[in-house]
Amino acid sequence: MDTYADLVFLGGRVVTVDAEFSVASALAVAGGIITAVGGQDDVAPLVGPGTRIVDLRGATLLPGINDSHLHGCAFGMATPPLSLDLGHPAVSSLADVAEAVREAVGRVPDGQWITGHGWDTGYLDECVSDPSRLPSRHDLDAVSPDHPVVLYSFSGHATWVNSKALELIGIDRHTVAPPGGAIVADEAGEPTGLLHEGAQALVQNALPPLSRQERTDAIRSTLATLARLGVTSYTEPGLGPGGDGIMRGALGAETLDVYRRLLADGELTARLGVLLLPTGMASTAEEFARTLTALGESGDTDPRRLAIHGVKIFADGIVPNKTSWMHEPYVGGGCGSLCVGGETDDERIAEIDAIIRHAHVAGHQVGVHVTGDRACDTVADAFAAAMAEHPRPDARHYVIHGDFLTAHSMKVLAAHGFGVNMNPTIKWTVADMEEEFVGVGRAAYAWPYRDAIDAGVRVASGSDAPVTYPDWRQGVATMMLRESKAAGRVSGPEQRIGLAEAIRTYTIDAAWQDFADDWKGSLEPGKVADLCVLAGDLLTADPHDIPEMPVVLTVVDGQVVHNTLRD
Repeated sequence: MDTYADLVFLGGRVVTVDAEFSVASALAVAGGIITAVGGQDDVAPLVGPGTRIVDLRGATLLPGINDSHLHGCAFGMATPPLSLDLGHPAVSSLADVAEAVREAVGRVPDGQWITGHGWDTGYLDECVSDPSRLPSRHDLDAVSPDHPVVLYSFSGHATWVNSKALELIGIDRHTVAPPGGAIVADEAGEPTGLLHEGAQALVQNALPPLSRQERTDAIRSTLATLARLGVTSYTEPGLGPGGDGIMRGALGAETLDVYRRLLADGELTARLGVLLLPTGMASTAEEFARTLTALGESGDTDPRRLAIHGVKIFADGIVPNKTSWMHEPYVGGGCGSLCVGGETDDERIAEIDAIIRHAHVAGHQVGVHVTGDRACDTVADAFAAAMAEHPRPDARHYVIHGDFLTAHSMKVLAAHGFGVNMNPTIKWTVADMEEEFVGVGRAAYAWPYRDAIDAGVRVASGSDAPVTYPDWRQGVATMMLRESKAAGRVSGPEQRIGLAEAIRTYTIDAAWQDFADDWKGSLEPGKVADLCVLAGDLLTADPHDIPEMPVVLTVVDGQVVHNTLRD
């Protein structure tokens, strides 16, 4: 035998995610490539003296998980020990948040900024009992009068600061919010300490930028977490000048340089796809075009380990801030708007059309952050118009989030071979809370997986970490059950999908988004050996039990990066 296998797996459920979603019981790997899939007889001839044989003992072998929308550096910065954990269930009230800040004050030197991430009014008791009660600087001032405090919401679209931070930033009742942003004020006109959307840049500009070491430590932390979760590929959806004002520059261009260094040093233990972020919110087409041209091209890395796929564009905001652009008003009024430059809806539509057209003509894949139904229709039509004007085979543009994709949007996306990147773990997190903003019916419809798949749209799934924890198991359970995190209520049962469909969104269809479905995303001979082993039989598990099924082995390119499986 010329080439024996390095690894052979036996005695489990090998879920291939091939076109038929066939299930085998054995798999062999040599030189980082899958060489055989089938039964024991198919791999037996490949076993040599140096072959490692892994007895799965009934476990499930899957393609490595591809989280197709995950802010790696930001996630590392947003989790302990680099930041206070203010997500549910770590905190459940404004008082809990204040206590966490008080403890931090006792640990850090005088004057040092205290940061935290993950607060969500849908899980803070005072806000739940009284929806008009919002976080305020006064909640923080008593425990931290001298340390500036900046606390980022779970969504990344709102920041909560104390009075000391407002003083250092220079925000008062006379401060005008940047375009696309809001400085929340009380009845007396004084800032409450809440900053929405583009106004958050005022905080970021006052903070010291992340050092290279901080970025490196954050990404290393993320890579370790992803290995434990079976995630072997992810997309950083936006690194560039437009991210310099987000989370101390975690989405800035310097982060891409850190990734390149980690790859060169052999420390990048997951495959990385990148969307460049030339500009942030409230951009004009002229500014976008100028900045994108200045970024230039970079193809100096192994494209199977680190690839720049295209560009990210912001079209609107998010539902909890009522900044998603909707056809029908929110509960309480208002429809939101596009967040690009322009004074009127028509002017903003023209700007987003021009931005998308420029990126398309320049040859980039285009991923557009868009959540509201009217904004989704606008972006889908802009994709189609750009393609009609400048035909490009297999551009693979996609809608990011697509919370309220309409039948029209889906028809347009499917007709042109475009995709959508949805977020089941966000659906799980916000399903109950969204009802107060858009009503029961629209909240139930949000993230319409069933309709999108039935319409022929390619659907990939991502966590949007640090917005949610990057646990694909919870994502799969949510796609199958549509149950909410807070109350466990079913939200939109007609949008449920099956296990096989859910797994595809995290594997082969996520690989499609990466232009990589011909070499990763399924367990077939000739494809790379990116593998995830889940304890137990996933195919027969109760969906409620899937989030607790342990990931016992993770393999990237034939190399084990996580292992608690005894063989």
